[in-house]
Amino acid sequence: MKEEILHKAGDLFLEYGFKSVTMDHLAQELGVSKKTIYEYFKNKSDLVEQVAYFIRDRIHAEIDLVQLKSLDPIEEMIEIKRVVMKRLKNEKTSPQFQFQKYYPRIYSKMRESQVCKMEDCIGRNIERGVDEGYYRKDIHKVFTCRIYIAGMLNLKDEELFKDSHLTPKELYEEFLKYHLRSIVDTKGHQRLIELEKQLLE
Repeated sequence: MKEEILHKAGDLFLEYGFKSVTMDHLAQELGVSKKTIYEYFKNKSDLVEQVAYFIRDRIHAEIDLVQLKSLDPIEEMIEIKRVVMKRLKNEKTSPQFQFQKYYPRIYSKMRESQVCKMEDCIGRNIERGVDEGYYRKDIHKVFTCRIYIAGMLNLKDEELFKDSHLTPKELYEEFLKYHLRSIVDTKGHQRLIELEKQLLE
């Protein structure tokens, strides 16, 4: 039952926002009483925190599986993009603002965890891309990794991108293209063109 609550709460939070979804709304969607929810969660803040970790852990596990596949570095980045985009809604307004405003302590912990995961994942991808000749030899690996992380975190800034007329998914698509095209070598550029063609077929 606890996992069912986490699943449903996660879906609702991502669709409507962390503040907008009430415990009454969640109970109604699940077809249970609020008392049942409170058997597993002390209060809404406890639920929000556990949902945040639940979503994070699932995304991290899926990224780990991608990294275990025998993919070249560019294909790996595209697969990781697919994992993350499964969690994004196409609506212009994301739940990020509500999460940051109303649950700053939980948001801060999640952001720190997200940065650590990206640093490990993207850092290894860049190392491998350079070693295997897909990325330019002259890129500064630490800078490239950190600028990617900074970009990813700022994609969630709705004020910054309000005039872009792009959905969260479209923003991520454009950012990944920008990142890869700025670091690929000739071999990587050819591979990127091949993969982009496959996505269009």
